[in-house]
Amino acid sequence: MERFESVIHHPLITLKDGSVTLGSLVAAAVVLAAAALVARALSEAARRLFHTRGLTEGAQFAVAKIVRYTVLLVGVGIAVSSAGFDLTAVLAASTVLLVGIGFGLQNIAQNFISGLIVLVEQPIRRGDFIKVGDAYGVVDDIGLRATRVITRDQVTIIVPNSELIGSQVINHSKPTLNLRITVRVGVAYGSDVELVKRTLLEVAAKSEHVLKDPPAEVRFEDFGDSSLAFALLAWIADPGLDRRIASELRFAVDGAFRAAKLEIPFPQRDVHLYPAP
Repeated sequence: MERFESVIHHPLITLKDGSVTLGSLVAAAVVLAAAALVARALSEAARRLFHTRGLTEGAQFAVAKIVRYTVLLVGVGIAVSSAGFDLTAVLAASTVLLVGIGFGLQNIAQNFISGLIVLVEQPIRRGDFIKVGDAYGVVDDIGLRATRVITRDQVTIIVPNSELIGSQVINHSKPTLNLRITVRVGVAYGSDVELVKRTLLEVAAKSEHVLKDPPAEVRFEDFGDSSLAFALLAWIADPGLDRRIASELRFAVDGAFRAAKLEIPFPQRDVHLYPAP
């Protein structure tokens, strides 16, 4: 037993205010493991608590993340102290180290701070349908360095948090999930424009995906070179299905125009030939 205690308490590293032993390292590991378990338990408890109070899923996720990171940060501090290190000295050394390699950590620090801003201010939340860059997708996870977005093609893209703060991001989930889609169509000159309007509105009314409120509308957009340009504007409840629903409406418009004898023209030019003088 005495031999075991001597091994456990034998100094591995001698410091100014103490020493690091095998026992202190084991204690630090236990503290870290306990902190991880407590962080997970508290984050889940916070999520359940705010769920019962009616908070949105995105808000629950943000609160749970902040609670988890806070508990882990406290646990790391306690573990460092338990290992025998002077926490003040460690922080001072870390500051000097970060200043020395600051240029190399600028992007990491920027993404870290941006992640905190996203979690606190919640410009986007988990489950939101967003457009970032040229990609559309659902926010799957918001980390402290990057955010994971699953696109409509079921491809996961990793977006640095700094892009969510410093670049333009379109959030289709705020203030509502409703999205207005536009289906454009041209008809031949001489067509009955009122019939065109009625036909397009009937197509929208028959679609199970188009919302009744706000109602669909038809706009006479322009007198084109080869056709009269119209647009059917309709509201849908799921922005992730905009392409599919727009395609279904185009199929329906083509069939309805055929039934109503409305011609969809193709570009054409009249060429006049004159005999050479």
